[in-house]
Formats: sequence, C-alpha cells, structure tokens
Amino acid sequence: MLRALLLGFGQLTDPASRRVVWISVLGAVLSFAALLGLVEWALTSTALTNWSWVDTTIDVLGGVLVVALAWLLFPAVVATLASFLLEEVVRAVERRHYPHLGEPLKSSVAEEVGTALRFLAVVVLVNLVALPLYLTVPGVNLVLYYVINGYLLGREYFELVANRRLRRADATLLRKSRPLKPFLAGVVIAFLSTVPLLNLFAPVIASAFMVHVFQSMNGPLRAAGRA
Repeated sequence: MLRALLLGFGQLTDPASRRVVWISVLGAVLSFAALLGLVEWALTSTALTNWSWVDTTIDVLGGVLVVALAWLLFPAVVATLASFLLEEVVRAVERRHYPHLGEPLKSSVAEEVGTALRFLAVVVLVNLVALPLYLTVPGVNLVLYYVINGYLLGREYFELVANRRLRRADATLLRKSRPLKPFLAGVVIAFLSTVPLLNLFAPVIASAFMVHVFQSMNGPLRAAGRA
C-alpha cells in the first residue's frame, strides 16, 4: 500500500492531474470571492438598525464570519469541485501505469454527476450525525473521525475507480470480500484531507492512490479467473 501511495503522490507531476487541482482551487476562490462580495453588498446596502455604529459593527462581524467560513470550508469546496473531474485523473493513471486495460465501461454524464453528488451527500450527512460525538468525547473524537471518514472515503473512492472496470455488483462484492484494504486506504485519504495545503491536492492523490489499490485487489482475482 505504501508503493500505491507514493505512486499517488507521483501522479501530481502529470499535466492532467495538475489541471484538475488548478481548476478546483480557482473555482473555489472565485466562488468564495463572489459570496464575499454578495454578503458585503447586502450588509453595506441594508440598514438593520437606526444606530450607525451598530450597523457598522454588524457589517464588520458579518464580513469576518464569511471570511472565517470560507477559510474552514475551502478544502471541502475544492474537493467537491474536483470530484466532478476525477475521471480525468483516473484515466491519466491508467494510461501511465496500466495501458493494457483498454477502454473502461461506459457511463453517462448523469451517472458521473450522480456519483459526485452522492459522494458529497454521504460524507456531509454522516459527519453531521457524528458531530455531537466529535465535540463531546475528547480523545475518542479523532479516532472516530478517521474511522468514519476512512470507511466513507475508502468506499466512495474505491467505487469511483472500480465501477469503471467492473459491474457495480461485482465491484461491491470485491470490496466486501477484501474490506481492509479500501478501509485503510480511506483512513490514509482522510488523514491527507486534514493536513493544511496538502488537503488541496488530496482528491487527486486519493484517486490515483485508489487506482493502484484497486488493481492490487482485482489483478489476482482476474488472474484466478483466467486460470
């Protein structure tokens, strides 16, 4: 698995992978800039009270709040935007390391968008449900975070890669037959997602990493099938 992770980092040298990173980061910057401008316009053009000093205070605090939220949510927005482009990363990895695989199974744009939206929804929903535990169980919350997100991210990234090469039922069967590898890979991805600056590259690294993990699981199975 260490070799797969190193190869995942190495994928950042690929122009297609760098393109996904830059598009995602730039998209997030423009989104937050537009949001900040909209909030600033709404606050400065609306008098909420009859006291100018109160309105000024509200304007300043509102701007600070938006900037703080943008800072906290920036990596998540980058990851969300990247999720719509990760197919390009996976293709680049396969061209570079597995040229013998041929063309993947066909999937529609609707299926790819649905996968990205489901990925986001599952991660957000489960973490919202687990939020009270994150906040109220010191010492356990970090372990809980990595276990929950390790499972979720491992499953979603695995399916992103595996569904291109196997029918969905077969991909699910493969993951459930050898659950430890996708889970541990997911824990690694969850950790990368919490490291400042590195988290901006995490979706690309994770996608490339999971291609190699999947191939290490599916290769022996394919060989056994031929035998």
